[in-house]
Amino acid sequence: MKASARWYFDVISPFAYLQWQRMADLHSVFALQPVPILLGAVLSHHGQLGPAEIPSKRRFAYRFIRWHAAQHGVALTFPEAHPFNPLPALRSIVALDCDATAIDIILRHIWHFGRPADSVQALVAGELGAWLQAQGIDDFAARVETPEVKAALKRNTELAIAEHVFGVPTIAVAEELFWGFDATDYAIAFAHDPTLCRDAEAQRLLALPVAAERKRS
Repeated sequence: MKASARWYFDVISPFAYLQWQRMADLHSVFALQPVPILLGAVLSHHGQLGPAEIPSKRRFAYRFIRWHAAQHGVALTFPEAHPFNPLPALRSIVALDCDATAIDIILRHIWHFGRPADSVQALVAGELGAWLQAQGIDDFAARVETPEVKAALKRNTELAIAEHVFGVPTIAVAEELFWGFDATDYAIAFAHDPTLCRDAEAQRLLALPVAAERKRS
């Protein structure tokens, strides 16, 4: 039986888009539930800056993401502005019950085609609009703005914080967190051998004392 896992993600993250390309591999070992969250709220909770908020980190990350995508044959185009407001896209995904096709369309809208996603109107101007029409979904913009959808996204984010998620994408499985697209193979290996995180050496590392702490203003 496959282990149940949650995939915490925010469309603002190109790393989430890169990990999305490995979903077939992840679904082979996990019963994976996509959970859209607001990364900004998670970062605020932990008192962290996002990668794009540190100029030198932003410089490296954007170039690395572009290189990595090319190395692995993943078509990737940054949107015209980044970071952007991800709420319309996140709420759209929630409003569509986290449908895998909808997630794929929205992620490709942003990161394959590099199109704006800071409004529902911008999203439905692309492939999403045609898909919604094919599904017989009307008044989508109104659905996205309902209190129920907004509350659901907030609950998702609160759940992520309660599970100690600190970044995206994160795979949460059996009380373990696998953060970042580069942890994909580690998560898959854990599915086959949970002792990777629970053997004597892993426990020793968790118990290491803190010998020095950085002063915080």
